[in-house]
Amino acid sequence: MNVPQKSRRRLAQAALGGALVAMILAAMVGSAGAAPRFAFNARGNVLVADQFNNRVIELSRAGDVVWHFGTGSPVAGPHSVVAPNDAQRVPGNRTLIAGTGAPAGAPGYPAGGAVDSRVLLVNRAGKIVWQYGKAGVNGTGFNRLNTPVQATWLPNHDVLITDQGNDRVIVVTPAHKIVFQYGQTGVAGSGPDQLNTPNSAELLANGHILIADEGGNRVIEVTKAKKIVWSDGTGLNAPAFASRLSNGHTLITDGGNNRVIEVNSVGKVLWFYTTDTQPGSNANPAPSQAVRLPNGDTLIADQFNDRVMQVTRAKNIRWSYGALNVPGKAAGLLNAPYSAKVIGDFTGLTPPK
Repeated sequence: MNVPQKSRRRLAQAALGGALVAMILAAMVGSAGAAPRFAFNARGNVLVADQFNNRVIELSRAGDVVWHFGTGSPVAGPHSVVAPNDAQRVPGNRTLIAGTGAPAGAPGYPAGGAVDSRVLLVNRAGKIVWQYGKAGVNGTGFNRLNTPVQATWLPNHDVLITDQGNDRVIVVTPAHKIVFQYGQTGVAGSGPDQLNTPNSAELLANGHILIADEGGNRVIEVTKAKKIVWSDGTGLNAPAFASRLSNGHTLITDGGNNRVIEVNSVGKVLWFYTTDTQPGSNANPAPSQAVRLPNGDTLIADQFNDRVMQVTRAKNIRWSYGALNVPGKAAGLLNAPYSAKVIGDFTGLTPPK
């Protein structure tokens, strides 16, 4: 029986006392360090880009929303974000957010969709302290983006942006200067220095960049000299996210195939988890992000199943938030969550410095 987290805490506390409860919660989190304190930026909390609710929320493992950004408005502004696809907590208690915008036909938006096209750096109070891109404007020139789907904070405080609508991945400085670009702006393709609606990019320890090239049905590793040194496209369908694991394998969110896979250097699938087989599941949930945790579990944003879940190596759900295939904004519900990351755990991502 799946006992709600709050009920589990109350039962355990009544029977065993506070000290043992802390041990149980630490086991639930599965990450290194102390148990969560159910407060802002507590280690083990989960940061979620709650896409069609137009917000980013930070959840405690008890299911409490301890922080949020976004008024819910479908219009981009100083306190709102439209259909965010990615969020990451960075130094200084700030949050880096990709204000992606909603495509045509998305539920709850005008028929033609809604534009945001910004990457935002937001402080704890919800104030935008830096941004790249102009609210509600798509573009290709200086300080312009077109449907940015992911942003990663780099150790030197530059920002790596996956600018999907412009078919490129760029690195921008705090002064808004582009210092690296892979992909020709507005040119979709699979040739040299070309991408096709990329969906994520991560800086690797060797200085290369790992890109999930969604429209190209491939994941590639490129050097700063723009040479492809690794590629996997066998059987992939619209890969939404990729990260390199400490064992050298690559974790891929294979959205079009409704699965998360771990592959080795020659593309052999060593582990997988499908998200469309549970009774009541959406027929095409299109999971959008998966991150491997230090204990071997995998945190998955199961997009159109409207949930975030932590799955064990044995494929059991250890923790989840959101009702299966039930979109909503009330307590306990999400609406097409696109990304999820654990506070204090950047496994597979660029560590904050």
